[in-house]
Amino acid sequence: MAASFRWILQLHKDVPKAVRFYSEVLDFSINVCTHRWAELQSGPLKLALMHSSSDIVVQKGYSSLLSFTVDDINNSVTKLLALGAELDGPIKYEIHGKVAALRCVDGHMLGLYQPS
Repeated sequence: MAASFRWILQLHKDVPKAVRFYSEVLDFSINVCTHRWAELQSGPLKLALMHSSSDIVVQKGYSSLLSFTVDDINNSVTKLLALGAELDGPIKYEIHGKVAALRCVDGHMLGLYQPS
């Protein structure tokens, strides 16, 4: 039997807070959520969030970057900022659409794209 993709894993200091980023703004459905583990889903993609108290593993630098296409980048950025995210530079207005990068919970990065 060939290997099949299971999920992407991110380490977080506060799993429930991280779940809010993905469920409230990016509409991930929550399959499981505890203080130590969560499994979220968007279509066929599964994102696993696991608790880590280690500062060595969870850094404020760049770790994983997840990219999402959104209908309204300004609305999405506003919601993420309200939940504690920080813009990593200004929203860029390119010929093909708007793009933004945000540093979210525990340093994980989100890329947002709104097509023209």
